[in-house]
Formats: sequence, structure tokens, C-alpha cells
Amino acid sequence: MFRAVARIMRTPDLRRKIGFTLGIIALFRLGSFIPAPFVDYQNVQLCLAGSQGTSGLYELVNLFSGGALLQLSVFALGIMPYITSSIIVQLLRVVIPHFDTLYKEGQSGQAKLTQYTRYLTIALGILQSTTLITVARSGTLFAGSGAAECQQLITNDAWYAVLLMVITMTAGTGLIMWMGELITERGIGNGMSLLIFTSIAARFPTALWSIAQARGFEIFLMVIAVGLVIMAAVVFVEQSQRRVPVQYAKRMVGRRTYGGNNTYIPIKVNMAGVVPVIFASSLLYLPALVAQFNRPTDGTAPAPWVSWVEANLTSGDNPLYMAVYFALIVGFTYFYVAITFNPEEVADNMKKYGGFIPGIRAGRPTAEYLDYVLTRVTLPGSLYLGIVALIPLIALATVGANQNFPFGGASILIIVGVGLETVKQIDSQLQQRHYEGLLR
Repeated sequence: MFRAVARIMRTPDLRRKIGFTLGIIALFRLGSFIPAPFVDYQNVQLCLAGSQGTSGLYELVNLFSGGALLQLSVFALGIMPYITSSIIVQLLRVVIPHFDTLYKEGQSGQAKLTQYTRYLTIALGILQSTTLITVARSGTLFAGSGAAECQQLITNDAWYAVLLMVITMTAGTGLIMWMGELITERGIGNGMSLLIFTSIAARFPTALWSIAQARGFEIFLMVIAVGLVIMAAVVFVEQSQRRVPVQYAKRMVGRRTYGGNNTYIPIKVNMAGVVPVIFASSLLYLPALVAQFNRPTDGTAPAPWVSWVEANLTSGDNPLYMAVYFALIVGFTYFYVAITFNPEEVADNMKKYGGFIPGIRAGRPTAEYLDYVLTRVTLPGSLYLGIVALIPLIALATVGANQNFPFGGASILIIVGVGLETVKQIDSQLQQRHYEGLLR
């Protein structure tokens, strides 16, 4: 391992790429602490120190922004608008035939889809920044703190001040998107994912230290031990796959013989990644959002359905909330896998190039077999996602950790997934130059 790190430092090209990536990451973290115009930085810090936790409506965005959301910084929205737009464009391939045609055109078509994703990211940045500023002006951004400073986060309520804040936060989102593309082109690759990794990893020390202060050093060590076990289990499942064997028949083209080799189709246990967790979290926020807008402001008692939603669908330690959350993750896992992996398309491509699964006829029987395997492999993957996503909620109910418990949910899935992918990319570049990499 240390020899591999030494080879990285002795390789000028790879050393330059890693240095460039670290420089972009440092700028990204610096922007998370620079307040937007007309934001009272001292009041924001007082509210952050006095609040016991964030509202569920802003928890996910705050996680992906590395805590920049609640600081109302220029990078407050983080990478979340880009993630949302990427998922929307991917889902629109099923609804809009033109998008699916562009995807199948190869590099040129996917470049247009990327451009559409950028435009949608800016539009979502405008919408989300406007919503964030409106919530900050109303004084409900820090729901867990009743301090008077939390009602005065914005120093200027004029229309031009709000417009400047919206432009600044939207420009910050565009700058983050550009930084991610720079890392992909000139750094070690996987730029957007690395920025998400940085945002989540930056919150680990704060979350662990809060557990140590609240519950003591023994609970802190126990959480570290449990976290290592969870991380090892996540690595094991993320690397697990069902390999469907494929054989290609020999064919003659002129005097040359092509085909005749054996390969396989890798079907991962967790093919959906972290997307179902994001879908389920976002969908569970909607009832709380609707209930918040329908709560009376004159001090009268709210409607019965509003009280029921606030009692059952807003608190992470509620058993009904956990059950609905788990069921949504399982359902969205099957939904997303069905969109991203098309057995009929895979079977047609295999048939076109003379490939077949041993014992299965080409064409329709191959598609049915792949669908059979995919359905059964997705079941443990969906249960695994649901269990990992419930870990922060269980920690909230047992050890009193906040909802941003680091070893679980979307955070641990992204940390492990991006970490594995980054190590593989560095390993492949090392193998190109030294024939030995980080992995053995």
C-alpha cells in the first residue's frame, strides 16, 4: 500500500491530477463558509449553536451541501440541484422518446442530455434558492431554536437584496457544477461524486464529536466500532454481483474468425445505488411540507389531519415513519432498476452480436430469464438499502444521536461507493504506468 502511494507521488501526471483535485475540493469547502449577501453571519452562527437539530424538510439538502445550507452561504444549495436534475433527465427517458433516442446516439446524444441537465440545474437552483430565502426571512429555518436571532437572519428585505441573494446562490450552484466537470476532465475523474463525498465527509467529525459530548466516550467508541462493521458490510454488498454467463458464437468475416469467447453480464445486488433513498426521503417530506403550510398562524388548533401528520410522519423515531420509509425504499428500488436495466434491450443486443446464455434460447426467452434473475437479485438489494437507511433513525431512538448520524443512510452509501470508484480509477492509472496498482 505504501509503495503504491509512493509510486503515485513519483508519477508527475498522476501527482498533478491529485493536486488539482485537492485544490478544487479546498475551494469548494471554502465557499461553504462564505455567507451570501445581506446574511447576518453572527445570528446564523448563534442559531446553529443553539439549535438541537434541523427540520426534516432541509435535512437532506443540508447533508449534501456539507452544512452550507443552514449557514446561508454562497454554496448553500450544494450539488443537490444537479443531482435532482440528473435524476429527472434520466427518468424522462422513459416518458419522452426524444431523450431515449439521444441516449442511444452515443457520445453526441449524451452531450445534449448533459446540456439539458445543466439548464435544469440552473432552473432548480433559482427555485430552491428562492424557497430557502423565503424560509429564512420567515424565521422558520431553525425550527429547533426559539432564539430571537433566528428571526433576523436577513439584514435587508428589499426586493433587490432578495434578487441578489437568489442570483448569488444560483451562481454558486453553477460554479459547483463547473468545478465537478473540471475534476472529471483534468483531475482524477468522477468529479460530481467527489464533491458529494467531500460534503458528506466534512460532517463526520462534527457528528461524531456531538455524540461524544452528549453520550460519553464509551458510547463514542461503540459508535465507531459499529460504524466500521457497517462500512465493511456496505463494501461487501456494493461489490456483490450475480454474473450471468454469456457465450458468443464464432463467425467468419472474410478470412478472419470473430467471437467464440465467453463473458458474463454483471447484475449488482444494489444496482439502484442511493437513488431510492433520496426518492423515499423526498416523498416523505411532502406530507410534512403540506401540513406546515396548512397550520394556522393565529394560534388556533390545527386540523386533525395536520396534527396526525406532524405526530406520525415528521419524527424519525416514530415506528410508522420507519415502516413507511422502509416500504418506499423497497418500492423505489424496483422502480428505478426497472428503468435503468432493460432486459429486452440487453437480449436484443446479445442476439445481434451472436451472444446467448447457455441453456437459454436467444430473443424473448433470454429477456424473460434476465428479468427473472433481476427480480430476485433486486429483493435482497432493496432490503439492504432499507436497513442501511434506517440506521440513523434507529440511532436517533437508541443512543440519542441526531438525524445526521454518519454511519448510515445516504451518507454511508455515497462515502463507500465514491471511495471504491475513486480507488479503482487511481488503480487503473497506476497500472497503465507501473503494472501494479493500489488493489491486489
